[in-house]
Amino acid sequence: MTTLPICAPTVAHTASGVETHFLVRHLWLPLACVLLASALLMGAGGDQWIADALYRLEGGHWLLKDHWFTSGVIHRVGKWLSTAAGVGVLVLAIVAWCRPRLKVLRWPLTYLTASVALSTSLVSLLKSWTAMDCPWDLSRYGGTQAMIGLFESRHGIAASGCFPAGHASAGYAWVALYFCALALRPAWRFAGLFIGLAAGLIFGVAQQLRGAHFLSHDLWSLAVCWVSALALYCVMLQRPRRALGLVLLSGDAA
Repeated sequence: MTTLPICAPTVAHTASGVETHFLVRHLWLPLACVLLASALLMGAGGDQWIADALYRLEGGHWLLKDHWFTSGVIHRVGKWLSTAAGVGVLVLAIVAWCRPRLKVLRWPLTYLTASVALSTSLVSLLKSWTAMDCPWDLSRYGGTQAMIGLFESRHGIAASGCFPAGHASAGYAWVALYFCALALRPAWRFAGLFIGLAAGLIFGVAQQLRGAHFLSHDLWSLAVCWVSALALYCVMLQRPRRALGLVLLSGDAA
């Protein structure tokens, strides 16, 4: 009993340091990278440089805008697959809550369902607020609209609502698999991260090839999905364990 007052401050200090390290690696460093990349893409003209190159490669028009593969397979079928995966995870979560032997999967699957839904919903909401044009809408790429920046007034000019990238978020939302694995089996966390990043990249690059988005649109979709997944992880998976006195050493070392 006499050792508890001595050990408790040490344990609390260690837990605080581990949590700070976790947030630095999973929140502050990624956000710093996003802001730096955004400055290059949106502020220094990187978006237009990449879109110009793609536009030239496609012959001075968006050759792949209505192509069967980019439009039909990656865009339409990809959206169906992501939706089906989300419904599948929801069903598994319900099953886990109904069967005691699957108790360990209840919160991770519930978290994954909630994270995917929250991420895609936030991106859709931001699209309606930001009122940014797609590349194919701009006169520079065969459209009719002038280029107007994210923080510039549109003076009543209608926009397409293309920022952030909606379709890419259907892939990037699955970066939540990283945190889901972090709670269940940390050794699998990078496999989960790869799935989310790969799906988002495939969806995002296809949309850029169609003229639907600039690279920065995809970047901010990833940022929204990552921060949403991290926030829900801290609330739904990390804090409950620590409340029970279980310090997530495996997760904090990630």
